[in-house]
Amino acid sequence: MVSTPSLPPSRAGSITLLGGALALDFANTESGRGHSSHQDHLQAPQNVAEWLGHARALAPTEAQWLAAEAGGRETLGEALLRRARALRDDIYACSLAVARKGSPSTGALERLNAYHGRCLACAELKREGRHFHWRWDIRTEPVEAALAPIAMSAISILTTFELARVKECDGEHCGWLFYDCTKNNSRRWCEMEICGNRAKQRRLRARRTPE
Repeated sequence: MVSTPSLPPSRAGSITLLGGALALDFANTESGRGHSSHQDHLQAPQNVAEWLGHARALAPTEAQWLAAEAGGRETLGEALLRRARALRDDIYACSLAVARKGSPSTGALERLNAYHGRCLACAELKREGRHFHWRWDIRTEPVEAALAPIAMSAISILTTFELARVKECDGEHCGWLFYDCTKNNSRRWCEMEICGNRAKQRRLRARRTPE
């Protein structure tokens, strides 16, 4: 019998958040798409809850409640993981197209818009101090409450951000996305210490290799 290789452990609760926007950080819970270095940190429903707490998209008590419920209620857990991955795929597709100076597919945009509408349909507009905010009840609509902040962030990127600053890391087989906040819009890497240094080492090895 051929054994199936085990997946690397999920780092959903500790993965570096460097995308510059919640939706881009969420897209970065998967890397190396299509390559042997592929990693998916949303391997189980509890990973989704862990990441939401880590990224502060949910309050700690909400993230803990969601993790417990998703683990104990199979239907909820399956719906949360399925919709989280689908939303991530559409955010990645739209953002990658923008980063490559193209246009997102109609399908990805329509799905993102539809999910955004579903989230707003179960939201309440509440005042907090001098501002109003959308709020969701995690116990009434757990999946929408969990993923709504991400969907809202994705729509905000497409409608209010400077699209020329949405970028894909130049690292080999990385695929992470980020919003470039540098003054001269010159950022190339998700992390200079990782992808930037790897590229530097490859260039050095290439120069040292005799032709």
